[in-house]
Amino acid sequence: MSLTDPYVKKATSLPAMPEVACQLMDTFGREDLSLGELSGLIGRDQALAARVLRYANSAHTAPRREVDNLHDAAALLGLRALRELTLSVSVMGAFPHLEGFDRLAFWRGTLAVASYAQAIAPRLDVDPAVAYLGGLMLRTGQILMAMVDPAGAAEVSRHALAPDSRIDFESGILGCAHPEITAELARHWRFPTVLITAFGAAVDPLGSRPFSRLGAVLRLASVIADHRALDIDPAEGLRQTQEALITHLDLDPEDLASDLPDHRLAMAGADALMH
Repeated sequence: MSLTDPYVKKATSLPAMPEVACQLMDTFGREDLSLGELSGLIGRDQALAARVLRYANSAHTAPRREVDNLHDAAALLGLRALRELTLSVSVMGAFPHLEGFDRLAFWRGTLAVASYAQAIAPRLDVDPAVAYLGGLMLRTGQILMAMVDPAGAAEVSRHALAPDSRIDFESGILGCAHPEITAELARHWRFPTVLITAFGAAVDPLGSRPFSRLGAVLRLASVIADHRALDIDPAEGLRQTQEALITHLDLDPEDLASDLPDHRLAMAGADALMH
């Protein structure tokens, strides 16, 4: 029996990703996607549409008047933000509430990873939309670990206080790392192969064969989120924890950091999406 089997079993027990979210993934790379088509797609799922409208009327977007339909929400948010919002709502809504699990802190960090992955992606010729979804999903394996082995996951959290240290502690304490579990969940949810491969590669981007540029993007985005959460310069953090990877990719940490969104803005949507 593999050490990952209990987590894989838990992953496959979760409900399927909403069909709308699966269809949204099919729109990646489409330059002809319109706001009307996107809002029409979202409107097929009433619960999802209601959450999108709730977000559009939140303090985070501060609309000048009440937004009471998806057409107006689409006009307010724009195509990219609307698609990202819908995917975020779909992913966040797929997991149960766990006692003792700080959902707000988790999703704040996750949205930051997604934002940073999106910002880094063009430098490595990766589709920013795919990178955003990858960043949104990358850490969800941690939730499955907490569901299956809450004591073990809590022990990992007690030890993994330094930036970019969680994967090593998970491997040592639980026998596998959360991106590996995320890969199994992504397989269950019929994600594109490029994402499934990237999640596994994020554990050790340089050691993965074939090399996954998306996997590298996701690991770097997670590293940056860890450092910014502790108010540590991300450029210095990348040098300390992932020097070999940034050298392999020929990336300048300062230049990379200069393109990143503000950390508070990257996290801010979580507060609105949680309510």
